[in-house]
Amino acid sequence: MDANTPADPFAITSLAALEALYDPPSELVMNKVAQRLDAATQAFIAASPFMLLGTNGPRGIHITPRGDAPGFVTVADDRTLILPDRRGNNRIDALRDIIDDPRVSLLFLVPGAGETLRIHGRARITTDPALCAAHIAQGKEPRSLLVISVDDFFMQCAKALMRSRLWDGRKRPDGVPSMGQLLASQIPGRVDAEQVDATYPDRIRSTMY
Repeated sequence: MDANTPADPFAITSLAALEALYDPPSELVMNKVAQRLDAATQAFIAASPFMLLGTNGPRGIHITPRGDAPGFVTVADDRTLILPDRRGNNRIDALRDIIDDPRVSLLFLVPGAGETLRIHGRARITTDPALCAAHIAQGKEPRSLLVISVDDFFMQCAKALMRSRLWDGRKRPDGVPSMGQLLASQIPGRVDAEQVDATYPDRIRSTMY
């Protein structure tokens, strides 16, 4: 902030003040974090043609888009993802960051689906010939790949995409698991998929703002 800029008398500068401003999150929201990529979550990733990659390094914080045909991010096992690096502008901001700090955040979107998948983990850069050959697109191998070790992940509800009307009029793709199915798979025994899906649309609309 510029020295001549007046201080904001309404600024929130402490964790206590911030938490006092918001209602406490529900038990489900706090406990929906999972660590292993279950079948439903893998299906969501396989349906996604677009994700955002967040990185942090000495040159700053970066969010970069990544996209290709659905399933371009592959699941090596229930704790590992493979992200091919397709041709871009060669700034390689995210890759430079990962050299210094391997921590990454991923946000997956599926056109027509309101929910988003948030994944946190650690990445390493590889040029493994077998992996490059397994991720050919349009006859071209990626220059490098990210091997991402998943720390944890959870589903984000549809409110932001509904408010923005991002997929307005676009139908949810067949085979993409519902929010209830995703939660029941990610935190087994804690939710009933049919009950979540039956109440989800009305609950989302009633708490939109």
